[in-house]
Amino acid sequence: MMLICIDETLGINPENADPTAWVTEMERRGARLQGSRLRPVSDATTVRARGDEVLLSDGPFAETKEQVGGFDIIECADLDEAIEIASKHPAARFGSIELRPLWEE
Repeated sequence: MMLICIDETLGINPENADPTAWVTEMERRGARLQGSRLRPVSDATTVRARGDEVLLSDGPFAETKEQVGGFDIIECADLDEAIEIASKHPAARFGSIELRPLWEE
């Protein structure tokens, strides 16, 4: 899975962040299985359960400049291919892409 992390306060030019060409290429290659943008962190709610109490807070789970802004599930032969795919995503130029394997049962 690719977690696309960005700093929403940077005010990135939408043309530079548009993943359409990347999505088209990765779907053509059969590498992208699904993905989506996420609503801004201002729309987030964090849920914690502590004992019998459910604690809610507005916003993201951590105080950090970069937040998860979207995800893509990709299928790759190995980590090298995943890195190549992630490096081509437009967000890699101004944010970061975290690659994590899905847990296999």
